[in-house]
Parts: sequence; C-alpha cells; structure tokens
Amino acid sequence: MLVITSGDRRVDEKKVDALVGKTGRADAEFVKSRTGFSIGGVSPIAHAQPPVTLIDRELFRFDEIWAAAGHPHGVFKLRPQDLEQLTGAPVADVVQPPAA
Repeated sequence: MLVITSGDRRVDEKKVDALVGKTGRADAEFVKSRTGFSIGGVSPIAHAQPPVTLIDRELFRFDEIWAAAGHPHGVFKLRPQDLEQLTGAPVADVVQPPAA
C-alpha cells in the first residue's frame, strides 16, 4: 500500500483502512524488498512490485509537485495530474484535517 500526499499533511490511517482494508506500517526492509527503493527515496513509480496506491486529493492544490526519484537526494518535478496518469491510482481523501 502506497499513499501519496504532501509533506505538510499526515495520513489518516482510518480513512485509508476504510478504503482498502486493514493496513499497517512498513519497516525499511519491507519497503526495500517491495519497491526496490530505500525509505526516504521511494519513488511513486517504477516499483519492483506495483503496490496498491492512493493519491491524496490535497495534492491538487498545487500546480506542481516534487516526488522522490528513487534516492533520498533525488527528486523530480511533475503536476498532480501527471502523477495520477503515471500511477493509475485513484484520488481520495486520505489525510487528517490540517491543525488549526
């Protein structure tokens, strides 16, 4: 399970579970074996084993976004619409409300 959201938001695990079933947190070894990437550089595309993916609808408040490019020090620029097209993932409400 891969949830793509912006860095200023926190994923609401209950919302995700309601959409896809019970999930849990992955450790570094699991992430590396499933995606081919290390934590801190997990790209939203080109995974070793394609995950179930959700894109947070809040990403669409930005004209452009920066995504990890497979290394903790590498990123690439794209639009949220490009991310949706590249992953084929549905857009959903999967984050906690912003802190007041």
